[in-house]
Amino acid sequence: MLLDRMEYEVQHCARRCSKSGREFAPGEVYYSALVVEDDELKRYDYAADAWPGPPEKTVGWWKSRLPQRNANKKHWAPNDVMLDFWDRLADQSDKQDMRYVLTLLLVRRRVFRVEEEKLDPNGLEVLVVHCPRRDAMYEVPTVEPSPPRIDRIQEELAALLR
Repeated sequence: MLLDRMEYEVQHCARRCSKSGREFAPGEVYYSALVVEDDELKRYDYAADAWPGPPEKTVGWWKSRLPQRNANKKHWAPNDVMLDFWDRLADQSDKQDMRYVLTLLLVRRRVFRVEEEKLDPNGLEVLVVHCPRRDAMYEVPTVEPSPPRIDRIQEELAALLR
């Protein structure tokens, strides 16, 4: 299903409770809500014990945990390595779902920018992305993996790209 895309800048966690003003401790669970106010999208973060439930006009909410200060952070491969791997996946018909997932990761890392979602001549969904570093446009088939396949893709990408 093609969706109308609206892009919003969502603030990062303020690391402070919107209700009490108390700063979150490392490892603490908190809730976040995106709320429409005066035609703007605003983020509010709440300590678990101060969470009132989703406020009025909430667009979305979620539960998170503030990272520990010394948490072992895993680092992804450099963007050029990821792009080279993405290129190699283009010729592997059995890995198009992985290429689609990697495309979304590269969008998240701002290596690609989504230009549009459209249907190809066969009626299949295609994601059109622009790569500023290459000054190139790409059409990537939208191949959403099955739930069991998602885990295998995650493991394979983590092993190859971390």
